[in-house]
Amino acid sequence: MAEKPLPVQVLYCGVCSLPAEFCEFGPDFQKCKPWLIQNAPQLYPDLIKDAGEKDGLSDQLQSTSISDGSLKPKEEVKRLPGGKIKKKDKQEVIIEKMTRNKRKCITTVKGLELFGVKLNDASKKLGKKFATGASVVKGPTEKEQIDVQGDISYDLVEFIIDTWPDVPETAIFFIEDGKKVAAA
Repeated sequence: MAEKPLPVQVLYCGVCSLPAEFCEFGPDFQKCKPWLIQNAPQLYPDLIKDAGEKDGLSDQLQSTSISDGSLKPKEEVKRLPGGKIKKKDKQEVIIEKMTRNKRKCITTVKGLELFGVKLNDASKKLGKKFATGASVVKGPTEKEQIDVQGDISYDLVEFIIDTWPDVPETAIFFIEDGKKVAAA
């Protein structure tokens, strides 16, 4: 009778979470090197030789915080396909007035979600306060924004500051004639 094969134990990298054998093909191989030297020296013997010659990698080992045998990355970096680093969004609220059918206006509010405001709740509050229609829609850049019917842009700044104290007045901007202007 043939014995059942045992499952393969795979060692996953504590930095990039790829199997340790594939770290060199991942996006953060330079960050993975200290972890690999410490936890999987048999997989990359060349790294140990290089670390002994350069001593730069041993400095990296000391500079990164090691706890429970795993490395904690200092800062969360989002990477886009192709290896480009995604920039963090600036924490700012942008209010823009758009004219539709010559006399009708729509006021668009972008960036409230960056301050921890739920957009559905914010649109309900805006609709009740200004007695207009307000809804959450996806903008041209696939980010959600609030569209409010009517020209309420200048009354809106005071309402935002009073309703959500986490939003500072210095972080609110208007778009006028294609230029960003501070609301304060």
